[in-house]
Amino acid sequence: MRIGELGRRVGVSTRTLRHYESLGLLPARRDGHGHRRYDDADARAVTEIRTLVGLGFALEETRPFVECLRAGHATGGSCPDSIAVYRAKLDEVDAYLARLHDVRAELHAQLNAALLARAPEPRCALDLPEGPR
Repeated sequence: MRIGELGRRVGVSTRTLRHYESLGLLPARRDGHGHRRYDDADARAVTEIRTLVGLGFALEETRPFVECLRAGHATGGSCPDSIAVYRAKLDEVDAYLARLHDVRAELHAQLNAALLARAPEPRCALDLPEGPR
């Protein structure tokens, strides 16, 4: 299949596919007319890349998964290098969640301090509900 067909099939632009090619994530095979040619394995690799990027992986972090697929494995995550990247990403997410938990606790403490320090405001006549007319 040509680049436009691959792009439509996997839901990415031809510009994105050319970028993947420039990074070495997608092979640059050409036919006799110089047109890029792709196959089902390329579609699987691009789908794998898009899935991982959607989970927060940087493009370079997808390389072991693509290489695993290219080596003939059923999934990109079944090779040792891919598993190592999964573990590193989980460590990164856990650290981020811990930081968010700390930020939440600090925000909660700041809110409680603000509520305790707040002086009661005097009510004025404009604040009173209107009676029947």
